[in-house]
Amino acid sequence: MPSKKEKYDCIVIGSGPGGGPFAWKLASQGMDVLVLEAGPRYNPLKDYALDEQDWETKGFPYRKRIKYTYGKQQTLDPQYAQLQSWNKASGKLNRTNKRHYLQYHQVSGVGGTTLHYQGESHRLNENAFRMKTLYGEAVDWPIDYKTLEPYYSEVENIIGVAGPDKVPYRPRSKPYPLKPHKLSYASQVIEKGCKKQGLNLEPNTVAILSQLYRDAPPCNYCNGCIWGCPRKDKGSVDVTFVPIAEDTGNCEILTYAYASRIEVENKQGKKKVTGVSYYDNRGKEHVVKSDYVAVACGAVETPKILLNSDINQNSLVGKNFMETTFYEVIAFHPDRLDSYRGIPFDSVIWEWNNPNPDRGFPGGLRLSPTAGSAMGPINYALRYLKGWGDDFVKGMDEWFGHAVGIGGIAEFFPNKDTFVTLDPEVKDDYGLPVAQIQSFLGEAELKSLEFMEKTSKDILKASGADEIVETASSYDFFSATHVYGTCRMGDDPESSVVDSSLRFHGIPNLLVTDASVFPTSGGGESPSLTIEALSLRAADLLLKDLKKG
Repeated sequence: MPSKKEKYDCIVIGSGPGGGPFAWKLASQGMDVLVLEAGPRYNPLKDYALDEQDWETKGFPYRKRIKYTYGKQQTLDPQYAQLQSWNKASGKLNRTNKRHYLQYHQVSGVGGTTLHYQGESHRLNENAFRMKTLYGEAVDWPIDYKTLEPYYSEVENIIGVAGPDKVPYRPRSKPYPLKPHKLSYASQVIEKGCKKQGLNLEPNTVAILSQLYRDAPPCNYCNGCIWGCPRKDKGSVDVTFVPIAEDTGNCEILTYAYASRIEVENKQGKKKVTGVSYYDNRGKEHVVKSDYVAVACGAVETPKILLNSDINQNSLVGKNFMETTFYEVIAFHPDRLDSYRGIPFDSVIWEWNNPNPDRGFPGGLRLSPTAGSAMGPINYALRYLKGWGDDFVKGMDEWFGHAVGIGGIAEFFPNKDTFVTLDPEVKDDYGLPVAQIQSFLGEAELKSLEFMEKTSKDILKASGADEIVETASSYDFFSATHVYGTCRMGDDPESSVVDSSLRFHGIPNLLVTDASVFPTSGGGESPSLTIEALSLRAADLLLKDLKKG
């Protein structure tokens, strides 16, 4: 489907947390904006399966899958064998000596990956912006927490974030718009275990409504965020920024519009983008002109379209890739806790979120109670119990509802073996090279996994949980939900791709507004809130320059 106009003030590629807010801010100030979205527009009231009997087998209803491949596999270090992923029913889940590439958990559709995110809305630790200055590790961001703070507040009010009065290392100018969610029964049991360990378990900050807000009802605590929210009480971009962007009358969204190339003009050594080429759902190619282009496809697809457009600032596009360092352990508790009731992550232990090289690894991390895969009887049967017949049925009757878990995410540091590039052989449906992901864990990541493994098991034991029935880990699987860094933000064009206003060094009318720009990954914080805040700031700076003439 062609766009309504031949030329726009700005084209935004991607409608997730980097594209949706940016498009709204520009459109709200009168700019003509076109959003190109490779996937469909989902209808929350019809497309999600949580109200159907077979919901547990369906998962999220992916309609458009972006193709990508993987590079070399890392050889597993047997020194960390205790970190391997396994469950009681199947044993080891990776029986090789290589780290297995499982999945990059991306959603293509209006709203992007927020369609199946679990609502966590974290501000980045204020010290994480200055890793080099404070700890001698990684690099500093070219902006600080104070610069981003008002944009955090703006996003929180638009999407409806529920949270406590204070969160460590995150000073606030305004309170959260919504009161925090109460801890589930299972999390209250974990809280008792934390107290025995001298730890504080605090309500999480989530874009999940705890009361009526933005014409949506409060959460019903079904814990099914990852399947897609049919009630619109989760603050995904499709039900928050997209409607207000379209209400301006200045924002057009094209679905199944697969951006293939950014058109660049080079006159007398000065580069500028002139528009974007895209394919519609019939495979027909279109070219649309624009004064500005913002790329917001995520830290895998953004470098892909840039590289396919021969845009590669100092050969840095795709470098400094960072993925999700995670560990999760599930155990049976003697009491039935029904951990599937509530929201996915209702509370957090922030004890180790502040960077600290004295721990044996420099980055921060966080831990949270989790239901893991213990969402329904099918997963209990396939993962936590083995055997068959009467004994198996008896085991299900005895242990269903008893699983409880702790999960953690830690900082990932860039390394030379971890990057995104173009696959030299595999092409997409339109004949273009696909993105190829390669990821290796360094010593810091392995040490942080080791720390999360021991600490999580200690907390579960203190909480009264006995038999461990499943662990899942980045040690032997690449299974990334959060990815960052392939278009690093910085002041120096020799070591970064975009500047502090998210404009491409050397191409001032090209922006990148997703987690590709993150110089560091943070200590386990979910990135969506920071992406949204950065994109609003970039839009404000662009509008300010335009008003100057």
